Amino acid sequence: MRPTVFDGVTPDMKIAREEIFGPVLAVLPFDGPDDVVAKANATIYGLAAGVWTRDVAKAHRVARAIRAGTIWVNTYNLYDPSLPFGGFKHSGFGRELGSEAIDGYLETKSVWIDLGR
Repeated sequence: MRPTVFDGVTPDMKIAREEIFGPVLAVLPFDGPDDVVAKANATIYGLAAGVWTRDVAKAHRVARAIRAGTIWVNTYNLYDPSLPFGGFKHSGFGRELGSEAIDGYLETKSVWIDLGR
């Protein structure tokens, strides 16, 4: 599929409500950080998000508020195998990559032994 940009998307449109994997960008207008966070969190999905701003403090506030497993700031689609990757809400459970990926294969057990008796 060729890269595609959909302009003028509204939150009620299917393209804004569902995860699309591919070179597709949906452009939704917003009025400030609070509005963009509300729109981003209004979906049932939360795999990843990108924040573009020159204001580092604003980037941190928005990244903290968006319910997604990965937030890229002023970049997109970078990965490091030492960092966990996975989504929130209906975008899956658990994490791939990083030490968190091993947790899904473990059954942790605690054993207490009194050696004084």
